[in-house]
Amino acid sequence: MIPHTVKVAGIKYIVHEVKGINERFNTLGQVNYCKGTIELDSDLCEDKKEQVFVHELVHAIFEAAGYEEQDEDQVNRLGIVLHQVFKDNKFLFWNETSSQ
Repeated sequence: MIPHTVKVAGIKYIVHEVKGINERFNTLGQVNYCKGTIELDSDLCEDKKEQVFVHELVHAIFEAAGYEEQDEDQVNRLGIVLHQVFKDNKFLFWNETSSQ
């Protein structure tokens, strides 16, 4: 289950599922650092939606850590592996109360 909010370095990001992101922007998700939002394509299956959420979360983490230039290949690889680690080890970070 993807949380409705997540905090990264004290910044609260609101997570939205939006229909048609892929068709409009040729991407499955996007993070807006200034607005504090993460948008995910609502048409994705749940596992892919979670994977894309972790990908966008990695972008937010890198931005908070001061990485202005982010290598998309590194973000992709790290996001995929983190998603697998979180799921296979049954981390409960998806709990809604943990992000408040």
